[in-house]
Amino acid sequence: MSESKTYRIAGATGDWEVVMGLEVHAQVVSDAKLFSGAATAFGAAPNSQVSLVDAAMPGMLPVINEGVVTQAVRTGLGLNAQINLWSRFDRKNYFYPDLPQGYQISQFQYPIVGEGAIECERDDGSRFTVRIERLHLEQDAGKSIHDLDPSHTYVDLNRSGVALMEIVSRPDIRSPDEASAYVSKLRTILRYLGTCGGDMEKGQLRADVNVSVCRPGDYERFRENDDFSHLGTRCEIKNVNSLRFIRQAIEFEAKRQIDILEDGGTIDQETRLFDANTGVTRSMRSKEEAHDYRYFPDPDLLPLELQQTWVDGLASDLPELPDAKRDRLISELGLSDYDASVLSADKDRADYFEAVADGRDAKLASAWVNNDLFGRLNKEGKGITESPVSADQLGELIGLITDKTISGKIAKDVFDILWDEGGRPADIVEARGLKQVTDTGAIEAVVDQLIADNPDQAASVKDKPKAMGWFVGQVMKAMQGKANPQAVNEILKAKLLD
Repeated sequence: MSESKTYRIAGATGDWEVVMGLEVHAQVVSDAKLFSGAATAFGAAPNSQVSLVDAAMPGMLPVINEGVVTQAVRTGLGLNAQINLWSRFDRKNYFYPDLPQGYQISQFQYPIVGEGAIECERDDGSRFTVRIERLHLEQDAGKSIHDLDPSHTYVDLNRSGVALMEIVSRPDIRSPDEASAYVSKLRTILRYLGTCGGDMEKGQLRADVNVSVCRPGDYERFRENDDFSHLGTRCEIKNVNSLRFIRQAIEFEAKRQIDILEDGGTIDQETRLFDANTGVTRSMRSKEEAHDYRYFPDPDLLPLELQQTWVDGLASDLPELPDAKRDRLISELGLSDYDASVLSADKDRADYFEAVADGRDAKLASAWVNNDLFGRLNKEGKGITESPVSADQLGELIGLITDKTISGKIAKDVFDILWDEGGRPADIVEARGLKQVTDTGAIEAVVDQLIADNPDQAASVKDKPKAMGWFVGQVMKAMQGKANPQAVNEILKAKLLD
């Protein structure tokens, strides 16, 4: 495990540290639910995607969705985790007002995926490892709607029975930024694998954040034995659905616990909700333990038994994952660690970049994608899939720079035209007369005229070489930015410095 960074909160009686483990619920990409053939499309009319199984009608039996099992195993492989060839579904008995059967089918003692680990990156570029404890499959609940009527609650069962992967981490996360980085990296891996869309606004990915606080040194002492049972009472913040809210919820909850402990109180183990409007957490209910749920094996479902050869086949067919892609962009294309990390952190961005860079200058492509393209996208609040400039268009533009048809400065003007009007870069350059002037004779004539018109400034360049920049600017201005900058500099040096 990579070296941890100290994140401390100053209290009235001294410093405190934060310890966190996350339970991330990821909605499985599947056209059908976990135990029925009902559709899973987002935004459908209420209760329009509910089978008799989802509605818990008498006599209806669940049937496992093989595609969901495949997605769970592929996810486990992507998390470098142990795939359990034998797993079992259990009934988790709890009052779910929007789950008609009155219990949730989940996996308790025998999950489909065991221990794994992923490497995450902090904002400063340093990396840390988070261990995965388990991944298990379970069904989602429906949605209770309280704001349509002052005296009634409506229930939409479209989400009831949708397949979830609950990914449980070890308590290896030590700061709000690390928690955000972990969820971000997990989402990236799931998107690369195609097992979860990861859209937190649509509820496809949401996190339960377990927070506890301790004095400096306590965590390391318990970490040595991998036993955190006496580290500090934790509180679970349920269903946090954005990276920003995760950070805010942790900051508030840690400070709340510290204030209680410093006042001589004790922390009650409980489940809390985060209010995004006020930025505070509030108590929801006391935290249940496993025995409170009265788990028992689901009598309607046989255990899952997988063949190692089938698992090996899935492993051999996995796509290139973000860490491997980052390493390849560095080793094969010569990108810096920073640029490769930025590009590989999002699958759509990585795919776009690789299309742009195909057969071209990779470093130049990286600069245009990370700076010019994403600067413009961020300014206009667009995502990569909404870019008005396609990867083919940007790639062609970079080709025109590389073969010196246009300069980098002119390329920015062409980029703006592509953004606003579309078209092919080569056609735009031809139609608007934007080709770069590489004729040294034409450039030399402009330089000679400038020197003749400004003899004193020309004479001063030998004593102050930086003054040559003025002549460069004047040449480019006289030639409407079309002169080859390298040729301009070489001619000026020959005439002013030699």
